[in-house]
Amino acid sequence: MDSMQTKTERAILAGLSCDIFTPEENATETTLDELEALLETAGGECAARLLQNRHTPDSHSFLGEGKAEELRELAQSLSADMVIFDNDLSPSQIRALEEATGVTVIDRSALILDIFAQRAQTREGRLQVELAQYQYILPRLSGMGKSMSRLGGGIGTRGPGETKLETDRRHIRERITRLRQELEEVRRVRAVQRERRQKNAIPVVALVGYTNAGKSTILNALTDAGIPANNRLFDTLDTTTRKLAVSDQLSVLLSDTVGFIAKLPHNLVDAFRATLEELQYADLLIHVVDCADPEREAHMQVVLQLIGQLARPGVPVITAYNKTDVAEAPFLAPEGAEVAISAQTGAGIDRLLALIERELTGTRHTVTLLLPYSQGGQVDTLHQRTQVQEVSYEAEGIRIRAVLDDELYGRLRQYVTEEA
Repeated sequence: MDSMQTKTERAILAGLSCDIFTPEENATETTLDELEALLETAGGECAARLLQNRHTPDSHSFLGEGKAEELRELAQSLSADMVIFDNDLSPSQIRALEEATGVTVIDRSALILDIFAQRAQTREGRLQVELAQYQYILPRLSGMGKSMSRLGGGIGTRGPGETKLETDRRHIRERITRLRQELEEVRRVRAVQRERRQKNAIPVVALVGYTNAGKSTILNALTDAGIPANNRLFDTLDTTTRKLAVSDQLSVLLSDTVGFIAKLPHNLVDAFRATLEELQYADLLIHVVDCADPEREAHMQVVLQLIGQLARPGVPVITAYNKTDVAEAPFLAPEGAEVAISAQTGAGIDRLLALIERELTGTRHTVTLLLPYSQGGQVDTLHQRTQVQEVSYEAEGIRIRAVLDDELYGRLRQYVTEEA
């Protein structure tokens, strides 16, 4: 049976650091560490690493002829199947590097897309990944060389290749159009669901964070969602939403989201817009941080930058420093809307729930109203705009227990008989 097992692909990881590159474009030992973790997530193994420093990239071979030859010799001596670059490469650079090294060459974006193709489980997730892969492939058709000839054959080739991808641009553009139409229908359905939630006045809380920060583990700990939570990058692609009773007075919808990563391909952000647009409608974000991560501060900046692009301006954010159980030293969260937790052991979860309630009920009032029957029209307004917990029709009037915002509270304050 062992002979039937798929051979693990061996890759050399390469990167270029140049004076003319932005910090995000440069490869470093740290970003190569993350690239190696991505490779392992895709099912491959690292045979060697090569990092080149130049003032400018070589116009032909990107790394320079000497380093390209070094890559060839390294690939031959280590029986490597491919070279994966931490930098984004153009089609002509891929073609030149494949000719120089004699092996398949892909870049970081292609590797991330491959992982997404493996992870997507729902129809929506598969649509989003397929759209991102076609958008990545379309401008590269003329220069993909060996990568095009082996579509469907391993790392960097999953997804569209499995359906015998045609290289005709018109065919791909038509497929992109159809995928966008299908995803637009997904967005329409989400909008209807969102409208229902808003009518019921159930606040939405979204978990965001760097990939593998522990968002799914937190969702499981709070809601018993039962989502597989493994210690690997991009383990969750498909959004999961569960109802969470924060306290006797407050229930919310808690949503998991796809993890962020440095140099996240723009095509992925665009393709996952139907999912990520939930951030625009969230009433509260929980920024989950792996406090045991040595690159914690840099990863936090990546997430905060994407929150700035995708979330509603001014939305409150709670920072939850997760994985305190595996941190090398006791971790203390700063004061304010920040908390140190362990989703595995449950430490700090009560504090997190208290912060959620504080952030969401600061402008909400849980009250009992006694409306005269002459004000019966307000009942429909309350059902449409707020969370109605109980209604009873009594001799003296309509008794309603509800959670009001400031505007409704001010308008109906004279009818309040009890306030929690």
